[in-house]
Amino acid sequence: MKYLSDILTGLPFTELQGAADVEISAVVFDSRKVVPGSLFVAVKGTQVDGHDYIEKAIQDGAVAVICEELPGRTANEVDFLMVANSAVALGIVAANFYDNPSAKLKLVGVTGTNGKTTIATLLYQLFRDMGYKCGLLSTVENQVNGKVIPSTHTTPDPVELNKLLDEMVNQGCDYCFMEVSSHAVAQHRIEGLRFAGGIFSNLTHDHLDYHKTFENYLKAKKAFFDGLSKNAFALTNIDDKNGNVMLQNTKAHKKSYALKSMADYKGKILENQFGGLLLRIDNEEVWFKMVGSFNAYNLLAVYAAAMLLDQDKAKVLTSLSKLSGAEGRFDYVVAPNKVIGIVDYAHTPDAVQNVLSTIHNIRKGNEQVITVIGCGGDRDKTKRPVMAKVACEWSDKVILTSDNPRSEDPLQIIRDMEEGVPVMKKFNVASIVDRREAIQTACKLAQPGDIILLAGKGHEKYQEIKGVKNHFDDKEELLNQFKQMG
Repeated sequence: MKYLSDILTGLPFTELQGAADVEISAVVFDSRKVVPGSLFVAVKGTQVDGHDYIEKAIQDGAVAVICEELPGRTANEVDFLMVANSAVALGIVAANFYDNPSAKLKLVGVTGTNGKTTIATLLYQLFRDMGYKCGLLSTVENQVNGKVIPSTHTTPDPVELNKLLDEMVNQGCDYCFMEVSSHAVAQHRIEGLRFAGGIFSNLTHDHLDYHKTFENYLKAKKAFFDGLSKNAFALTNIDDKNGNVMLQNTKAHKKSYALKSMADYKGKILENQFGGLLLRIDNEEVWFKMVGSFNAYNLLAVYAAAMLLDQDKAKVLTSLSKLSGAEGRFDYVVAPNKVIGIVDYAHTPDAVQNVLSTIHNIRKGNEQVITVIGCGGDRDKTKRPVMAKVACEWSDKVILTSDNPRSEDPLQIIRDMEEGVPVMKKFNVASIVDRREAIQTACKLAQPGDIILLAGKGHEKYQEIKGVKNHFDDKEELLNQFKQMG
């Protein structure tokens, strides 16, 4: 149990009504989760304004309220604090309520369009393999030293985030590696956290449905680095044209990694095949189980971060060589008739091109590449034709299908994608709304040695249609088809 004064440290408020230093049993911003003794933070969201639920929160037992606008009628027995930004306040009070757990371990954040999950997961696997107790906060799942906790968002809300970090501290974790999404930065979900370091992977077209412009998207990523302390490190991919931008204005120690440019941590691809990668990293040649130039960047970022966290070079490279990365990232299986199937989470134009260019560089030249691809509903519509165009340019055959249509008409999403199909490629493109049927069709078209890419869903075990999540697993569907190939 905490007193209100305990959790206001560092919170700038413009007005306080009520002087009672009441006991606080919970910090909540969802009025449905209010319990007696709660501090209710009224946050203005994209869909709902928490200020509309202040009265309900008080009726259900809230004893203190943080808000940007005081209600017309305030209850005498309730403390009200007015702030400039409730979302910022929520992060600060949530961290204070759980005794600032991010300061009790080394928290490393990973941001960028592609590679966040792989880098965070590899760091988690690496440090556990080297004997440390660790936590992971990622798109695929959250983990507290091996205990899996389902993930609903790339970056949880501030209350859940600090609760998870507190559990990691209680379990004796030394490190936590977390994905930091642009949404999380823009919505102040990481407010109040203390990072030991930040990693930038790359920046390409994504989330413009939310950020509206690429500049806003860039600013959200950069804001994470702007907020790092002078005791932290800021590690950036200098090969990305926005890599240097991330380092501008940061107080953190500036470090870089690259495959093509001069950098603090340098790598070079020596071999790239379906069996793995041979890389030279800081003059050491190491064979890794992962595939593709994009994974070379991911591995290099992990290595560099480990060095910045004062780990032994030989131990890091030895452990890294044994790891296989995150589920649903260039996850490949081989059918009895030698058809190769690859499941990948690629859901941006750049990610699709990365995966397909990797396949192109490894293939021997005679195989067909058959790509099954869709785009998510209620998300950035501008990338739909671009993703279809990229798929067509790098594949022999393409099947446009559903991803997670959510509330949208899946047929309309496919029509949007069809706008990007080059005229000369139209005869090699089919549109099949049902994803299971699309995968079955791809398998029927494949000849021995051909390569099938299922892009977009990766690790996801569901398909969301009209607001309902139905079980659907790309890899499971692929393996079922492969069993029938003989």
